[in-house]
Amino acid sequence: MTTMTATRIDRGSTGTTTIYSEGGDLVFERIFDAPRDKVWTAFTDPQLVPRWWGPHGTTTTVVEMDVRPGGRWRYVSSAPDREDVAFYGEYLEVDPPERFEWTFMFDVEGVGPQGGPETHTFEDLGGRTRIRSVGHLGSPEVIEGALATGMAAGAIETWDRLEALLAEG
Repeated sequence: MTTMTATRIDRGSTGTTTIYSEGGDLVFERIFDAPRDKVWTAFTDPQLVPRWWGPHGTTTTVVEMDVRPGGRWRYVSSAPDREDVAFYGEYLEVDPPERFEWTFMFDVEGVGPQGGPETHTFEDLGGRTRIRSVGHLGSPEVIEGALATGMAAGAIETWDRLEALLAEG
């Protein structure tokens, strides 16, 4: 029996953030210089999320955030040069402080809802934390479409903002 393995394709990795696709998954990884509990809290506290979520120049409003299986979430991203964009979904699994899975959805004008399940893992590295975010987009074609929106650069800027928040102490 022959097993096909997906090819890992770099998608714009930088000195801080590794980005690659593998089959229908888009993966972002980064090590943060902060303990896992603190990084977990930054992702799950509705008071902290607006302080780092989204690229530079955007403002995020947490409309809804119920961090439990079946709980819904909705963030609205605002910027002076575009219409507001809503990101939303449902928490599928929550295992603090190790991982959560949610549906990550957004509406694309003329296309409709886009996105799918996304898994975040938080690996304890003894005072530092590796985050691995895997978007299960389903196909290389969907990944190409997502990357064409500027998603990789936006994710890097978002995680740069998270790094700055975590450094505040």
